[in-house]
Amino acid sequence: MKTQLRADLMLLMITFFWGASILLTKIGLNYTQEYNLISLRFIIAFLLSAIVFYKHLIKTDFKTVKYAFILASILFIVYVFATFGTKYTSVSNAGFLFSLTVIFIPVLSTIFLKQKPEKNVVFGIVLAIVGIGLLTLNNELKTGYGDLFCILCALFYAVHIMVTGTIAKHVNSISLGVLQLGFVGLFSFIFSIFMETPRLPNNSESWFSILALSIFCTAIAFIVQIIAQQYTSPTHTGLIFSLEPVFSAVFAFFFTGETLTYKGYIGATLLLTSVLIAELDFKSLLKLNFKKYIE
Repeated sequence: MKTQLRADLMLLMITFFWGASILLTKIGLNYTQEYNLISLRFIIAFLLSAIVFYKHLIKTDFKTVKYAFILASILFIVYVFATFGTKYTSVSNAGFLFSLTVIFIPVLSTIFLKQKPEKNVVFGIVLAIVGIGLLTLNNELKTGYGDLFCILCALFYAVHIMVTGTIAKHVNSISLGVLQLGFVGLFSFIFSIFMETPRLPNNSESWFSILALSIFCTAIAFIVQIIAQQYTSPTHTGLIFSLEPVFSAVFAFFFTGETLTYKGYIGATLLLTSVLIAELDFKSLLKLNFKKYIE
């Protein structure tokens, strides 16, 4: 039990970092262009991860490189939408909309894998749709580009998770994860060369945001997640990760004074509730509690 508690606390730390990453991205974008920021974040994260896991990388085969390339292509799209979405919407909105990944996974499973969704997931999806509307629609009933990018980010991240679950079983998962960081850094650097003027940060605030994103929100988060998920349940993991938008909103409030409208708070609450409903298996929890009561 102590081991699981430690693992859960480690995952909570990751969630805290990810909650801060949206605000850090906002800061970084004040001084660095979008693809340039992504490339710096992932190249630094790759180098740090490669140093830690060099023994795994030495044994890398062509299949692992191929799969890493495929995953990195999807993850690159995820972070492009995430970065542009963060730039054009509020920190709070971005945090809550990114959490829609939990809702999109069962939707995609239903469409492509023909897996019938559970009732709690269907209810969660309905709540999420209402929550998105309240959180993002303006008086003209239009959704801003930033909010749309964040929703697309959540969708493609759901695709990434599903593809990872399919191919990671056939290769060394650590090598796969480290290499995909390197490929994302490479892809974004190429885009930066052709579409921007890539350069290193030129002030301390910019360096702080990029190094924090690279070290804490990407490299350490990746390493700790691999270790921690071996000692806790998927349900615990999903519930802990669902706290990310809460942390994002707290960071936004304390560091930028950002708040939502009353309609936005209702929408955010519905979104968070939808994620919890989709994650929790209420029948199993009720059976477990009843069994403990009988004993």
